[in-house]
Amino acid sequence: MRNPLRYRLWYTARQKVVTSVVVAALVITSGWYGIGRLTAPEDRSCAKGVERPQGSDECIGVSGDGYDFGRSKLTEVAAAIARENDTLKPGRYATVALLLPLTSTDEAMQTKMQRELQGAFAEQYRANHLSNEQVPQIRLVLANTGKNNLLWRPAVERLKKMTGAPDNLRAVSGVATSSTQVKSAVKELTAAHIAVVGTTITADDIANGAKGDPFPGLARVSPTNRDEARALAHFGQVKKDKALLVQDTRTGDHYTDTLRAAFTSLVKGTRYQPELFTSRSDPNDEGTTANTFQQITHLICDTDAETVFFAGRHVQLRQFINALGARGCQSRAFTILTGDEGSYLGSDKKLDRGALRRKVTVRYASLAHPDAWAATGKGRAATGGSAADYRAFLDLLATVSRKPAGPIGPTDHQALTDGQVIIAHDAMTLAVQAVRQATPEGKGLPQLADVGEQWPRVKGSLRVSGASGWICLDNHGNPYNKAVPVVELAPEDASQRFVSIAWPEGTPPDEKCLLPSAAP
Repeated sequence: MRNPLRYRLWYTARQKVVTSVVVAALVITSGWYGIGRLTAPEDRSCAKGVERPQGSDECIGVSGDGYDFGRSKLTEVAAAIARENDTLKPGRYATVALLLPLTSTDEAMQTKMQRELQGAFAEQYRANHLSNEQVPQIRLVLANTGKNNLLWRPAVERLKKMTGAPDNLRAVSGVATSSTQVKSAVKELTAAHIAVVGTTITADDIANGAKGDPFPGLARVSPTNRDEARALAHFGQVKKDKALLVQDTRTGDHYTDTLRAAFTSLVKGTRYQPELFTSRSDPNDEGTTANTFQQITHLICDTDAETVFFAGRHVQLRQFINALGARGCQSRAFTILTGDEGSYLGSDKKLDRGALRRKVTVRYASLAHPDAWAATGKGRAATGGSAADYRAFLDLLATVSRKPAGPIGPTDHQALTDGQVIIAHDAMTLAVQAVRQATPEGKGLPQLADVGEQWPRVKGSLRVSGASGWICLDNHGNPYNKAVPVVELAPEDASQRFVSIAWPEGTPPDEKCLLPSAAP
């Protein structure tokens, strides 16, 4: 059978030469391409300014261009931030970064990340559009530290390089978990003279104080665990002889460590030793602590305790509530008091809501709550915050939630009950105020180190009238006598129901919000 290709490609001497040359070229080109593919460095970029570090699949870095770090909950609000950033003119803005574990795989933490961004964006919009043309304008960027903040270092290194033009980074907010990694990140940033405003860090040892300022330039808008515990004590009128402590023995978690210390001082005089459990190094890991809690509830039934102070993270708190709901002594009532990690429970699908109907009351010291400053709110104080300030926040939230600024995701009353949107907004407000107060007359930008030096002057008429209450800082950047909403999980549906405002000092601050001489 005749082969037509032979007569086209391999019949004459000229055809043989041409065909050989073409085939050789194809072989050489393919070889070069294959070698190039094998030797070229792997493309690990995710977006501009964001890449996957060696050994990790997480996208780490800094972005203000709408990148959502692969988390659908962040898509709308990240896009809103990008639209606002696109309106800014180079050289006329200062950048504020949100440093957060944006790629966390924990569902509750993903919701927290969304709400942190919503609150910060609301204040960015207000600062740029509703502040009488004050300067500089504010650019907002997202800095991802990875799951459990384990990849904080590359994010922080990138931020340290952004203090010059064109970014002009002047402050970092977010900083939302009290962990060893976050403590290290804050240490690194403040050592580089970058002002830091913590949103929900409450650990007493990620703070400055009378004994020293290891984090110069750090401010916080949330009370410390010690202040939360003091506020709970003033509110609860706990009988110490009928109280006991359930505590995590794992060390190195600054939230748990300092909450445990605060609660230990509150139950001094109790007849009962603490009941102990040990969580995994990853606090979101369920581990086997549920088995431990089943045993602990048996022992609690053997006591005549009425109040249980719980020093631990929200996953273990949920396990403990579930176990106590299934206790043997169903006829007895118990009240669990804990820190602000209780705010995660409202959206925790693994919580046994039936436990709350079996004489188990769960109350926690919240960082903020939408009903705390309602005009007719129970326990509302005359000072320390106001209904007008909160209404202004709601009006702002309504504006940024719709076009053209929004959408930014859910911001209804239910979305506000964990306090995360509110407290993130107030932290951003503090950062913006410091940036602008530090800007000299006739200048467009403040000096980098000057921003963190504004904290001692945030008091009196220069206080931040936040949606969570007044923010009056001491000389070390800590809020003095900040309002602490006491919230309980409603027995009907585990919704986060406001109970009353409590105060670390027992009573609200005076109308001038000036710290007494005895304060740190």
